[in-house]
Amino acid sequence: MQQLHGTVMNYAWGTSDAIPAILGEQPSGSPVAEYWLGAHASSPSTLDGGTLPQLIGSDPDVLGGASREAFGDQLSFLLKILSAGSPLSLQAHPNRQQAEVGFARENEAGLALDDPVRSYKDSWPKPEIIVALSPFEALYGFREPLLTAVLFAGLGLGDRLDAVIGPLTHRTGSAALAEVFLDVLSLDDERRQLLDEVAAAAVNHVDDPGELGLFARTIVDLDEKFPGDPGLLGALLMNRLTLQPGEALFVDAGVMHAYLSGTGIEVMGNSDNVIRGGLTAKHIDVEGLIQVVDFTPWTPDVIRPIEVAPGVWSYGARCPEFEVWKLTVAPGTPVTLPGDGSARVALLTAGHVEFAGTSGTLNLHQGQSAFVAADEAAVVLTGDADIYVAASGRR
Repeated sequence: MQQLHGTVMNYAWGTSDAIPAILGEQPSGSPVAEYWLGAHASSPSTLDGGTLPQLIGSDPDVLGGASREAFGDQLSFLLKILSAGSPLSLQAHPNRQQAEVGFARENEAGLALDDPVRSYKDSWPKPEIIVALSPFEALYGFREPLLTAVLFAGLGLGDRLDAVIGPLTHRTGSAALAEVFLDVLSLDDERRQLLDEVAAAAVNHVDDPGELGLFARTIVDLDEKFPGDPGLLGALLMNRLTLQPGEALFVDAGVMHAYLSGTGIEVMGNSDNVIRGGLTAKHIDVEGLIQVVDFTPWTPDVIRPIEVAPGVWSYGARCPEFEVWKLTVAPGTPVTLPGDGSARVALLTAGHVEFAGTSGTLNLHQGQSAFVAADEAAVVLTGDADIYVAASGRR
């Protein structure tokens, strides 16, 4: 049981203040998009005496037997704080087989790991869950095509868009969505003029009630940040929703999504594989999307945690790579750390706490983190704190 030190990521889409506030630091004025806690090779966390991968390499038993059997001698998950001041790219992530094939293919092509056209940084899948700490806006999965066609019609453009969105009414389900989504990513200059027409029409509907107003506001917001980006039309095929603090979304392999704004705790498979489909100046991998994305229309499932023990709220183990809990430790009410049998990463987002286990005690306050080995059982937490904990889904 040791204190764990993470890494700040200063991506341009981040906010300047939310993550520093959680970490108890003064904002520098630069965007702070993510704070990583884990053992990913591109940015491993540190402990006293070295990095987390070095600790695992010297004593793989800290991971737990079930996790080692399933994933080898690697931590199977990565925990982050994520704070978006502007939208992230439209993106999807591969499953395990796709990641292994894609990583090997890009290696064989001689692409450096930092090559801007690379989509696969490792051979791991990247299922993920985002737990909102603030109201959190996201695009997630594909809306029913006929409903999307109705929303486009509500903009009052007549048949101007038929050449692009016609398949939404002429075909059904995933076939319609796949045809339109992949088509809009390769609009020629003449058809790109439609983007300006859509944005101009949306301005007239931003105050409309219901779905049409939300649809129009999405158009205006994205056009302001990504003018002329064909990904705008792709984004409009997707569900938009707002998570309230404590609510979560699980993003499985192949689910198209984009986080628009807000701060949350993100836990994912130990991967940095991203296949982008728009709303970005980075490489758009259309061929990669064809191989990975699930175009089935569906309604997002918002996850609300369930109290499984006093002070322990579970978001469930929805994939083998990780399980996630929120702990609420109150004065005079000890809480037992979940996840026995797996390595755990715990992050305090508020308050102070003492961890007490067989290896001794560890006192932490807001913004600090702990790495707890698999064999450290019955760890008791006392104090007054909010804590997020991740462990392997295999124990």
